[in-house]
Amino acid sequence: MRLQLTEVPVLIVGGGPAGLTAAAELAGRGIEALLVERRPALFEHPRATAVSTWSMELIRKWGLEDELRAAAVDVEWRGWVCETLASQDGIEIPLGLPTREQAAAVSPAAPACVPQDELEPVLLREARRRGARVRFGTELVSLRSRSDGVEAVVRDGVGQPRAVRARYVIGADGAHSAVRSALGIGMQGPEVTVSAISALLHAPLWHVLGNRRYGLYPITHPEAGGVFVPAGRNDRWIFGLMQAPGTPTVPDIDQPTMARLIETAAGVPGLNPRIARIGGFAFTAQLAERFGDGDVFLVGDAAHRVTPRGGTGMNTSIRDAYDLGWKLAWVLRGWASPALLESYELERRPVAEHNVLRSAQPDGSVRDAAEELHVDLGPRIPHAWIGSGEDRRSTLDLLAPGLTLFTGPDGDVESQASRRSADGAAPVALRRLPAITARALGIGPRGSLLVRPDGVPIRAGAEELRAAA
Repeated sequence: MRLQLTEVPVLIVGGGPAGLTAAAELAGRGIEALLVERRPALFEHPRATAVSTWSMELIRKWGLEDELRAAAVDVEWRGWVCETLASQDGIEIPLGLPTREQAAAVSPAAPACVPQDELEPVLLREARRRGARVRFGTELVSLRSRSDGVEAVVRDGVGQPRAVRARYVIGADGAHSAVRSALGIGMQGPEVTVSAISALLHAPLWHVLGNRRYGLYPITHPEAGGVFVPAGRNDRWIFGLMQAPGTPTVPDIDQPTMARLIETAAGVPGLNPRIARIGGFAFTAQLAERFGDGDVFLVGDAAHRVTPRGGTGMNTSIRDAYDLGWKLAWVLRGWASPALLESYELERRPVAEHNVLRSAQPDGSVRDAAEELHVDLGPRIPHAWIGSGEDRRSTLDLLAPGLTLFTGPDGDVESQASRRSADGAAPVALRRLPAITARALGIGPRGSLLVRPDGVPIRAGAEELRAAA
């Protein structure tokens, strides 16, 4: 039977944060993208809650910062270790993310506490607004490489198979990736390090905490040791409990028992929390043997699985998808050769390795922001403000879709930029900076700096980009 055929430059399998980010980035760069997701709709569970400094910079770049801030919980990214939430004594710990004050020194944005079920709808609307096609209730059946790309078979919710022919495929389909399985790529590392139980609940806990508004509350009570995580506005929380080694991940605890544990951990007798669900999950720290094969690439949990420690999983996934998205767009638009795509794994794998290792460590959540910011922000140019008032912009706001040539106030490089824009490679936008700002970027009065769309100077990027410049 001949299947109905759809042809598209990029097929994305998976509709979590990674897949939605890739769809939005590609569509925003004029590349038609089709995203298929086997679930009938987005998750209705908070899952991750930390949106890192770099992820918020991307949200800002897309003009979505105000919308996302409106869904954020007002916290500082610190932890408070205490016997119960009602205890007056406790220890403040760093979580590897900067406070608002720290972030202001290095970025135009600050990390936010936004549950994943609030973030995903924002990303979905943006992907569709930019022109990406998103089909829920559609699963991948098979993949087959061709000389000119990849042919996939997908099946919709009524069981109707369809063929999709794509130049490239992005596997963003999570920890149990069908794309990764089709490629025969294995995972390295332990599949289960620790099992845990979590409860999603509503309870009036902020009034117990007062001004101690943090992103994480490890509880040390001997009868209810666990962790509280703010998971949305209106006093929505997650309470998590570690299980004994070897305990099955399927939770064996009823709601009355969980409610008593939550009351004890909160230190509020008679709290009567409203529990929405109880679920089990495993702490897993794994890395794919490789991040793709030929014209098929893996991003997010399909490429690396991390534990909740450190809050890096979703942010690493978003950055993967953005990085691969702009590079695929450059190649498809003829701005760079396919060799550019080799830089995806070269640049993203070390970050994933770092975060997988960190998440596997018992103290992986506790890190100074200075230790982890370089991992989150990468080697991008420094942030510095230009102008004031409504005209104030960050150097990061000046990045163009192609290359950006920053110069000092006396730089004479217009002809160089024009020549590079005309030779078929990525277009070059010229940005002349005030002397002080140029100095902050390491540019002399007559000097210049060529920068990729992700803010990484060409001299710090992959070798393949030199040809594109």
